[in-house]
Amino acid sequence: MSAIRDGGTIDLEDGTTVRLAGIQTPEPARGDRPAWPLATEAATAVGHALLGNDVTLWHPEDREDRWGRSLAHVVRDDGLWMQGTLLMTGLARVYTQPRTATGARLMLDLERTARAARSGIWRERFYRVRNPAETWGDLDSVQVVEGRVVDAAVVRGTAYLNFGPDWRRDFTFRARPDVRQVFARAGIDLADLTGRRVRGRGWVFPLNGPMIDLTHPEGLEVLEE
Repeated sequence: MSAIRDGGTIDLEDGTTVRLAGIQTPEPARGDRPAWPLATEAATAVGHALLGNDVTLWHPEDREDRWGRSLAHVVRDDGLWMQGTLLMTGLARVYTQPRTATGARLMLDLERTARAARSGIWRERFYRVRNPAETWGDLDSVQVVEGRVVDAAVVRGTAYLNFGPDWRRDFTFRARPDVRQVFARAGIDLADLTGRRVRGRGWVFPLNGPMIDLTHPEGLEVLEE
């Protein structure tokens, strides 16, 4: 491995740029946007672990992102798994997509342990798990949101997990009909989650109230059976 671009992006000696699949690491400064907390620490940790070492790439179903970077889990020649190391030390959080969710359950377990120990990013308010009522302040960002579902409804095949009495203002998780069927095949009936506590993650956008689109089962944890 030849260079570190940031905590989630590396360059190989053959010129390949690799994005670490399945996680989101603190972002460095870009343009007029300041660096996220612990961005330098994440990049330093990756550099210490990988620079000068041989690595093996394990690709998810999608082998490239939209910018043409190789998507992969990165394993050092002695077996160190870079994604796992960053999650365990609190220098990354899980962020998967439908075709890049390889290893998601294990990664979520590692993230959960780091969060309970308040390691790394989990000491910073910037990364805290949001409650649904505060997500108006998080539009146009990736967030982890946890709360109790007030009402789970299916409207014309689309599932809505509402976290307040006013769906025009309150936070909602949405799963379109094809995605709802994927959840069903994974054993999760989204319409049966009223009153249950859940934790989900994704891009927060405004549609009536703040909303996150659920795109795959690994993006939602049901915390109470």
